[in-house]
Order: sequence, then structure tokens, then C-alpha cells
Amino acid sequence: MANTIIYWFRQDLRVQDLPGLLAAAATGKPLVACFILDDETPGEHRPGAASRWWLHHSLLSLQDELRGLGGELLLRRGSAPQVLEELVGACDADAIHCSRQYEPWAGALEQQLHSTLASRQIDFKRYPGSLLFEPGQVMTQAEAPFKIFTPFWRQCLRSSEPRRPQPPPVDINWHPTPPRGESLLDWGLLPRDPDWASQWPPLWSPGSTGAAERLATFLAGPVADYSEGRNHPARGATSRLSAHLHFGEISPRAVWHAARGLAHADPDRKEQVDKFLSELGWREFSHHLMYHFPHIVEQPFKEPFQAFPWLGNETALRAWQRGLTGYPIVDAGMRELWHTGYMHNRVRMVVASFLTKHLLTHWRTGARWFHDTLVDADLANNSCGWQWVAGSGADASPYFRIFNPVTQGEKFDAQGDYVRRWVPELAELPDRYLHKPWEAPADVLARAGVALGDDYPAPIVEHKAAREAALAAYGSIKG
Repeated sequence: MANTIIYWFRQDLRVQDLPGLLAAAATGKPLVACFILDDETPGEHRPGAASRWWLHHSLLSLQDELRGLGGELLLRRGSAPQVLEELVGACDADAIHCSRQYEPWAGALEQQLHSTLASRQIDFKRYPGSLLFEPGQVMTQAEAPFKIFTPFWRQCLRSSEPRRPQPPPVDINWHPTPPRGESLLDWGLLPRDPDWASQWPPLWSPGSTGAAERLATFLAGPVADYSEGRNHPARGATSRLSAHLHFGEISPRAVWHAARGLAHADPDRKEQVDKFLSELGWREFSHHLMYHFPHIVEQPFKEPFQAFPWLGNETALRAWQRGLTGYPIVDAGMRELWHTGYMHNRVRMVVASFLTKHLLTHWRTGARWFHDTLVDADLANNSCGWQWVAGSGADASPYFRIFNPVTQGEKFDAQGDYVRRWVPELAELPDRYLHKPWEAPADVLARAGVALGDDYPAPIVEHKAAREAALAAYGSIKG
């Protein structure tokens, strides 16, 4: 038998438009497909609890896809270098193919593997698969990384259009007797006692089929209201593709060309499609920043923020995590997160601003909570998003832009549908007081069945005083 080739699935859990898998199959060598659950990666970068739920179901979907192509997915748990070394020996492999990852630890791991395997005359080949444009491909005229989104995205749009997605390989020469794998159920990725994700199956469809359906549904309707509608959490105008993209169940090229195809077929939707693709561009920008400036996942991008006087009140943090801050739009967002593993992007900005500026809690504390509770937790997007809101990131929102949670609620949830869904104890309040129940007269509260401090908390901080404290803290590092 000819030497075996191993395809190592990582954050590319699909068979469509996967360059590394196509290249591996094209060799004609016996192929072994594997996925490694490496819990020895740096602690904060392992999949969080919500991501593990998604990963379980995504791997089930990938197993079905590979069986449809005549193969199997071999599952192993352990240190990726050690497991790959064992597999190379067990199936006499002379090559490993995979998709690139861009996290700082992933790049170091890939370099380690390349050196170790090359010394044994084993090819280790990485392929693009997760982004529209590879880091280093989009640079300034001075050949430096972009630090501002708008010129970065303009340069992307001036570049060659991302290639069209490719179909899955056919006639794969699967290894007839691959090494034994492990049981997905034995990995314990699903929550038990309690099963806090018991209500999630109707909400999400992890896997390539679910990703394709989600994209088709979005382009068939909600995209028509995207530019404005995406700011209103009750409208359902966003794509909700983020988790599918993070786990690589759909390639960004497939999203790009499907959206572009709609714009060509219906020019009236071009403006909406362009806005949607620019949001895909923010995903690109975050990954390029992480690649060129790896410290951004742990340290402030802007050096003066090293000295920022964060407070970190544990009682206030707990109230924020539980959705009990007394500010309805903040609490609605935190409860949506807990109950669904997801939070609308506009509300993510509001709750992040509240934590970092009203409560003066370090952005990394919020990033860690999101990492554990979001099904779409992504190191680049999460780190850059939190830094943007905190004011410490590249192309960040100015620090003095401190969201007023009342006005944010009144502007983007004017009819109160979002708050009433996730903070039902306030459902009977009239719109006038829904986002500021502490201003409601006693008789209005009584008719709505609300007793502040009992049914629903009073605000844990007063907005004006919190804003002044935040600006004073910022002033302390400006000099």
C-alpha cells in the first residue's frame, strides 16, 4: 500500500470548499481524516462550555458528511503533536494536510509540527480556508499591516475577488483499515446536571447543512433590511452565521459569492449586501490584527491603557453576568446570552460598554465570560470587539463614547419587544418607562406588577455618576 496521507480537521468542519482536503484527495494516497480535541492548548483558548456544545453537534454533522463520501472521521483526544505522531506511525503516513489557524498559539504549534515532521521526511502542508484574504496579502503601500478598518476594507475590495467555492472531492481513496478512534459521546462535550442547553436544539443547526440553510434564509429576506435592521435586536435582520463561520462549517468565500450573486441578480439590494459584506470584512480585520499583533488577545493595543485603573467589583460583575443590573437593555442581552448562547451584536456593544465603563471592569473579564457562554466565541472577534468598545483597541471607539443604556434601549428597542421577551417581569410596563423603570410612578409600577428591588433590581450604578467616573479614569492615563 502507498504511504497514507492524513487530513487533520481543525476549525474547518466541512467538506465543501476545503482546499487542503481537495489537495489530499488529489494525491490518490489512502486518506485518513481525523479531528483532535486538544485540551492542552492554553487554558483561555480552549473551547468554552457553549462552544463545546456546538462542537459536539458540528462533529456529528461532519461524520455524516464524510460517510456520504465513503469515509469516516477518526476522533482522538490529547496533545495534537503527540496524537499526530501516533497516527503517522499507526498508518504509515508521509504527509499531513490541514487548514491554517491564526491564533498566536496555533501559529506556534504549526511551526513546531513543521520542524518536527520535516526532520522525519513527513510533509506538513497548511492551506487557506478560513478567511477571504490571507494575512500579509492585504497591506498598506508601505507594506505594513492596516490598523484602521476602512482603508483595510477598501484595499480588500481593490484586491482580486476571492476565488469561487469548490465542491467536495470525489472518488477519495479512503484508507481501508484506519486506526481506531474514540467515541464522541465519551468526550463529554454536552452539559449534564444541569443541562443548561436543553432548549438550544430548536434554535441552532450546527453543521454545513445548517450553515447553508441559514445563509439562504438570510439572503431570501432579512438582508433587505440589513443596514438599519441589524441595529434592532427584535427585528431578526442579522445573518446569525457567526458560529458557522467560526467552526468552518461554511467558507467565507461561499458567503461572499452567494451575497454578490444576489446583488447582481437584484441591484436594489446591492447597498444592503455591501453593508453585510463589510461586516464580514470586520471579521477579516480582526483576524488580520490578531495575526500581525498577537498581543491583542491579552494586552491593550493602545499602550497607555496598560495603566488604566480598572476596578473589578465582584458583586457588580455577578449582577452583570446574571442580567440583574437594573438597566433593562443590558439585562435583556445578558439573559439572551445565557438562554441561547448568543447575543445580538448591537446589544453586545451596549453590555460591553456597561461593563468596561459603567463598572470599570477590565475588558478581559468580559471577554472571558463571552468566551465561555457564546456559541460563536472566536478569539480574534472577541478580543478585538471588547478592545474596540473599551477604547483600547485598533480603530477603537473613542473612550468618551459611553453608551447610555436607557437611550440605547429607547432608540433600538423602541417598542420594547426585545426587553419584554428577555425581561418578562417588566412586560406590563408602558413603553415610556420600560427602559427606565425607576422613573415610573408608584401607581404605574403597581399596575404592571413591578416592585423595584423585589421583582426587578434598581440600577446598580447611576449613569451620570458612572460616566463621570469613567472619564476621570481615562483622564488619569491621558497624560
